[in-house]
Amino acid sequence: MPPKILVVDDDRHTRILLDRLLARAAAVSLATDGAEARRLFAADDYNLVLMDQCLPDANGIELLREFRARRPRQVGILMTGFADVRDAVAAVREGLFDYLTKPFDDLEALEAVIGKALELDRAYREIDGLRARLASGPGMPAVIGQSPAMERVLGQIRQVAGLDTTVLLEGESGTGKDIAAKLIHALSARADKPFLEVNCGGLPESLLESLLFGYEKGAFTGAGQANAGYFEKAHAGNLFLDEIADMSPKLQSSLLRVLQDHSFTRIGSTQPRKTDFRLICATNRPLLAEVKAGRFREDLYYRIAVVTVRMPPLRERQEDIVPLAMHFLEHYNAKFGKSCGPLTPAAVLALESCRWDGNVRELQHCIERAVALHAGGPIDRLHLFPAGEHAEQAAPAAAAALGYQDARAEFERDYLRRLLDGAGGNVSEAARVSGIPRQNLYVRMKRWGIVTEK
Repeated sequence: MPPKILVVDDDRHTRILLDRLLARAAAVSLATDGAEARRLFAADDYNLVLMDQCLPDANGIELLREFRARRPRQVGILMTGFADVRDAVAAVREGLFDYLTKPFDDLEALEAVIGKALELDRAYREIDGLRARLASGPGMPAVIGQSPAMERVLGQIRQVAGLDTTVLLEGESGTGKDIAAKLIHALSARADKPFLEVNCGGLPESLLESLLFGYEKGAFTGAGQANAGYFEKAHAGNLFLDEIADMSPKLQSSLLRVLQDHSFTRIGSTQPRKTDFRLICATNRPLLAEVKAGRFREDLYYRIAVVTVRMPPLRERQEDIVPLAMHFLEHYNAKFGKSCGPLTPAAVLALESCRWDGNVRELQHCIERAVALHAGGPIDRLHLFPAGEHAEQAAPAAAAALGYQDARAEFERDYLRRLLDGAGGNVSEAARVSGIPRQNLYVRMKRWGIVTEK
């Protein structure tokens, strides 16, 4: 279904221009004044509102505030003349997505801003959908992503979750293998039984062995009383062994026997105990390559890799970056008792331009830091990357993956920043050097967060 856009402007030429520009990919509704805009807004759910600042019967900023009071998630863009830029900037600080100055001298840039606004709306709606799913299914882990790559993963998980078979999750660190394991548990017939997880890479062999097998009183120094292990505690439930490639050869052999016999023996005991758990494993290294290198048992590999699910890195699911960022933004706002956001267009572009070698976990930490250090209000690029070096390093590698409009917008942002630096921070001098009218240049710099005061 195409997005719905409400255009409110008393200028006939502006309405015709925007209608022709947007009608190819969106359902456009047109209003000439505040009264008509209120009627249309009440009758439909719009993905984006493009609002003129000066209407015959209303003030555009006030009308957008009214709309956002009724629908806090409403994404809006203010259309204003150069003389009203100060008011537009103030509105952006209050949470308005962006503003556009008329007349429109760059239709491609106009389309790019509108595209980013619609992307933010999609992120909002995905988060709302996630909240509804979580409300209807207590204990369901939050899985963010509607990209083709994540849809494939979720399809595999839904298929295998109800089957009582071993699952191997492969993927780089930070891709969400632990969340996938919890989702498999939540969708399985064992969902009301225990879910236990162990990181095999973070424990010495002896400690991991005692944690898995349990031990009897006096089995070793410090064993003052008997203790059940995870093989025992996970009976009838799911056991998640993370970073299984780091398990020692001795424990690999022991695990294989447990899977074959469905029984184990506590350390210090000779009495075998039966167990019935479903095993889920994860690794950040391709396990078959570990087998070929002689670091992992081949027979154990085929025992645990009955079904293999590959978790895609964030660079392969760029469509999910903004929804994930919005999810983390809401989470840390609630955790820290703050009201930060929304993301500005420059912040959205910076997030999408990054390499994210640490994947979802790195993105999460980036948003957490931004919320922790920001007093409140819209989050701009510099709130995400205070020194700018991370985004700058990532941009060249990501440029080839950007669409033309995104790449063009990124070039403009970087050009304007270098231009202002070369002019010693003087906008008038930068305008003289570039040949761009000062007011126009200021508006463009303000849009990208390059200047903060007029």
